[in-house]
Amino acid sequence: MDKQQFQQDLIGWFQKEQRDLPWRRTADPYQIWISEVMLQQTRVDTVIPYYKRFVEKFPTIESLAQAEEESLLKLWEGLGYYSRARNLQAGVREVAEQYGGIVPSTRKEISSLKGVGPYTAGAVLSIAYGVPEHAVDGNVMRVLSRILLIEEDIAKPKTRKVFEQAVTELISHEDPSSFNQGLMELGALICTPTSPKCLLCPVRDHCEAFHAGKETELPVKTKAKKNRKADFAMMAIWSGDKLLMEQRPGKGLLAGMWQYPMLELTTALEANEIGELYAETLNGALSDVEKITAFKHVFSHLTWNVDGYLASAEEFTPPENMKWVTPEQLENLPIAGPVQKMKTALEQRGDVAK
Repeated sequence: MDKQQFQQDLIGWFQKEQRDLPWRRTADPYQIWISEVMLQQTRVDTVIPYYKRFVEKFPTIESLAQAEEESLLKLWEGLGYYSRARNLQAGVREVAEQYGGIVPSTRKEISSLKGVGPYTAGAVLSIAYGVPEHAVDGNVMRVLSRILLIEEDIAKPKTRKVFEQAVTELISHEDPSSFNQGLMELGALICTPTSPKCLLCPVRDHCEAFHAGKETELPVKTKAKKNRKADFAMMAIWSGDKLLMEQRPGKGLLAGMWQYPMLELTTALEANEIGELYAETLNGALSDVEKITAFKHVFSHLTWNVDGYLASAEEFTPPENMKWVTPEQLENLPIAGPVQKMKTALEQRGDVAK
């Protein structure tokens, strides 16, 4: 490969054709860090409004470092993968405490921060600081597997090293920011997972897979393990004008988020049996138990099959991880996607305080 020509073709195309995205209008390493964390496993169009709201609410390292976790999670609500938000805040606090509020500009230092992996480190260093460091994610591995005809399985962690080395050898030292972003943009717009637009590709002349007729066979990627399924009941319990809400544990899936009380089910139950199960678990009497909805919520490794119920109760003292809230208070609690689906079902029915 003519490395210099490849760099020129890729960077020239990127500078001319790049999408106008809000995080491309700044050189602030903190704001670029936020965008890279949000973009992990999330579509660009989804991220844009979240990013704008986030940098408006937390414009500086100090503002995020000092934020209440519940406020942070509420702002992240609906974006998913909530551990990203916690790790981002933990990393930002380390920057505030150890680096005087200035994001480190070396791979060793920035990689020591909570939640900052090799890709995020390389992206921030190259885009914000102009340091010629690799930033390899699935997008980049797909693009380079075709350009360089690399047939190793990209699902294997050790394969990433092959691509990191490739980028290290190919990257422009004059404009590493445009080079790395060009690879990412190429994967997003042209060198897509299926049906790559080879006739529009600015680096087609350099692509070994295209010349070998293998562009649709790459990258090699073994299938992930099957998604596990679990069955749950979720119950909205009214007592007068208050709802009972439950906070999830501080660690694990959707950690710290709020939900209508949930129970995992091991067998199918009728509504009255569900009510009895809840009454026993909560140590409070329920009445008017009614099934109102059923839905699925798919996580990366797990699918929840949820039956949603509505019930009434005389206000009782709930377990420590639960509390009674008004609808207005509920609006300020961070809730995740499955709970939002239940909330929507309640709103569609017009269910209000009983």
